[in-house]
Amino acid sequence: MQGPLSTGQSLIQRRGLHQAVADRLREAIVEGELAAGTRLNERLLCEQLGVSRTPMREAFKVLAGEGLIRLLPNRGAVVPQMTIDEVVQAFEVIAALESLSGRLAAERATPAQIKKLLKLQADMEQAHAAANLSRYYALNAQIHSLINLSADNPVLQETYATVNARLQALRFRSNLDKTKWDKAVKEHALIAKAFAKRDAARLAELLAAHVTAKCEIVVRLLEADQ
Repeated sequence: MQGPLSTGQSLIQRRGLHQAVADRLREAIVEGELAAGTRLNERLLCEQLGVSRTPMREAFKVLAGEGLIRLLPNRGAVVPQMTIDEVVQAFEVIAALESLSGRLAAERATPAQIKKLLKLQADMEQAHAAANLSRYYALNAQIHSLINLSADNPVLQETYATVNARLQALRFRSNLDKTKWDKAVKEHALIAKAFAKRDAARLAELLAAHVTAKCEIVVRLLEADQ
């Protein structure tokens, strides 16, 4: 059953912007506020975010296109729940895509992109030091997306975005263990270093290992849930 969705200071303004609603719902899904298996109550969400049904329905379409929710004919929408086998299979694919992105990005990244990644890394380390997981994960996702973008391959970028969208909530959850989170930060420091040095083989290896480690953590968490 869907509980109340906290809004804090980020109450969606009545701007008629479905993208703003989609962004808020995406955040709630990634951070587990709307957990896998949750049936989305359109009326309740409209009340909580202060919007009408039109932008909410448009936001549902956006998130469904990303694979973050599943639209049910005449029954609203639900946050899909993956089986452990599906999770492992998706992580196998994303590990390969991240590795390929790293190999190509090391060769094709612009100096501006390298500079931007190093800045993101520094900001992410500050968020980690402040124990701000929400900000940390947002910066983390930007780093992975930037590496993928720097590969300069639109087909790879589209495929990566499609598969990665299904795993965002699980990747976020893998950082709830402080020890694992600390380890992930150290891995990212090595990734940033290899990116800056344009070490294609090293970057590809680090990214694949990083994602594989995430998969192992997630599987253990899912098994514990069961």
